[in-house]
Amino acid sequence: MTMDAKRRKVHDKLAALPGVRPVRRPISPGGDEHFDLYYVRTGRKSAHPLVIIPGGPGVASLRLYQGLRRRAAAAGLDVIMIEHRGVGMSRHDDSGADLPPQALTVEQVVDDVAAVLDDAHVDQAIVYGTSYGTYIAAGLGVRHPGRVRAMVLDSPLLSHDDIGVVRDAIRGLFLNGDNPLAPKVRRLVDAGVMTASAGQIAATVYGHGGTDLLDRQLDLLLDGRIMLWRSLSRFTTMVSREAPYRYEIDLVSRIAFRELDYAAQPDGLPLDPAVAARETLPTGPGLDAAFEAEPYDLIAELPKFTWPTVVVSGGRDLVTPPAVAQRVASLLPDAVLLTLPTVAHSALDFREPAALAIARAVCRDDIAGLPSQAQALDALPARAPLRLLWKAIDMAVAAEGALPVCQRRRRLSSA
Repeated sequence: MTMDAKRRKVHDKLAALPGVRPVRRPISPGGDEHFDLYYVRTGRKSAHPLVIIPGGPGVASLRLYQGLRRRAAAAGLDVIMIEHRGVGMSRHDDSGADLPPQALTVEQVVDDVAAVLDDAHVDQAIVYGTSYGTYIAAGLGVRHPGRVRAMVLDSPLLSHDDIGVVRDAIRGLFLNGDNPLAPKVRRLVDAGVMTASAGQIAATVYGHGGTDLLDRQLDLLLDGRIMLWRSLSRFTTMVSREAPYRYEIDLVSRIAFRELDYAAQPDGLPLDPAVAARETLPTGPGLDAAFEAEPYDLIAELPKFTWPTVVVSGGRDLVTPPAVAQRVASLLPDAVLLTLPTVAHSALDFREPAALAIARAVCRDDIAGLPSQAQALDALPARAPLRLLWKAIDMAVAAEGALPVCQRRRRLSSA
């Protein structure tokens, strides 16, 4: 995806936004060639800005999070966001060609964060990472500990062994749980309906709609009513597609697979998220690279962190389940574990008001008071577009349930 006229037009428009700056970075360690890595700073400048690192890899920062930065600035936050190397504004070398494979490693991404702080004349920052961004945030703590004043790890990753915890959480709820969901999911698994990828859709419905919404959706499937389910499947496929300057995983997939083991070895059991990752992630050259090694041993490194850290965990998160966040918090010497019972994966993306409230508390050195506010933070609603989306899905479940279904399909429910 080299720089062409269409991309150049978008690139130049984004580069002209207030607060956007390039910083020259080496394409590979020790090399002579450099490229422009872009970042943006919004809000009234402070001594210790909030560096927000989104999930991914592949998620762009400059275009996708314009609204969040605007709302954060209105809330009094000084925010820096960096366009990840190999993505969007930071995708190309000076000739307009894509960055080469050797340019794309976690350690170089981490060093990019430190370089941006240098360019912005910031000695120490408050670092907010979500999902994959927590690994980069932790990496900054490992390689550049003097640059961190405080940290928020939202839906954190710990190691490639997290896959075992994810499997246990999904199967514990959907297959073995003492709840109305498990017997229904088991019947759907036996019928070949609830595949590994379908299990991820179920996890999303559960995360944002809770047990009740998923229970009603499972009843529809057992009755052979699949219209809404097909729509959800198509929507999931659509949002995982590449979109220029929003989501570009093709180059940075090396990080996801080689260093973080996003497509782990399947274990042969039902509802394996590793199988789902292999089925749903984009395919192509480099996108099926085998896992090699993690860049950091965070289990050994986290106990060395000396700054206060808030670990945010969604009670309904089946991507990085609460057990991972609990382990992360237990390893950190100065951590507060903040559990939000009705939140799914990534408060930053799906409960933005709560995420910004947490960030404000950290910026004003009020971390100790956060646990007492957990219930109030959990009650803060998602932004209107997300609320409307899940309200529409809830209504669609009710509407499809009112439609007639043929007797042949009804057999699954009574089997």
